[in-house]
Amino acid sequence: MYPESDDLNDYLVSDTIIDWQTPAVKQKALELTHGLTDEVAKARCLYEWVRDAIPHSNDSCLEIVTCTASEVLNHGTGICFAKSHLLAALLRAVSIPAGFCYQVLRLDPPVDNEPVLHGFNAIYLATLDKWIRVDARGNTNGINAQFSIKKEQLAFAMDPAADEFIYETIFASPVDCVVNRLKMYKTRSELWLDLPQSL
Repeated sequence: MYPESDDLNDYLVSDTIIDWQTPAVKQKALELTHGLTDEVAKARCLYEWVRDAIPHSNDSCLEIVTCTASEVLNHGTGICFAKSHLLAALLRAVSIPAGFCYQVLRLDPPVDNEPVLHGFNAIYLATLDKWIRVDARGNTNGINAQFSIKKEQLAFAMDPAADEFIYETIFASPVDCVVNRLKMYKTRSELWLDLPQSL
């Protein structure tokens, strides 16, 4: 994996989607990491909170579609992409660079036999001088994604024989095809029929 930008400041930006300077988002990040001084501990804490405390909309049969970090926090739910937006915002709010990663899935798609794009995060840990990838989608139905600085453990294993793969780029901002879909639909049921299939 490799960052699309060599400037770590690009992975700390607050914008209209990763709106970590919104008071509620910044406050939540500081509240969750209060008392933690170690960067790795902060990253793990924020990751596990988004993974476990913010349910995936499909798992919870919720129809609301969230996109911005503040929307996900306010409504307490989102699909994989939206959850990755919140996690990046919380990390950036405590000065930990975070980016966006995507993979193409074929074996666990919402629609039979159609590829679907899945989103998660990469985190830069300065004390280790390395990027790690984490997936805060939510551990249900046998999924067991974990925070690890040694062995990557994402939500979905890749099967190259089924043309499944992970894009190696760590994006500084969510990709347009994802943001556009999240903004386009009012209900998850509608969105589910038109999820991005690739970048």
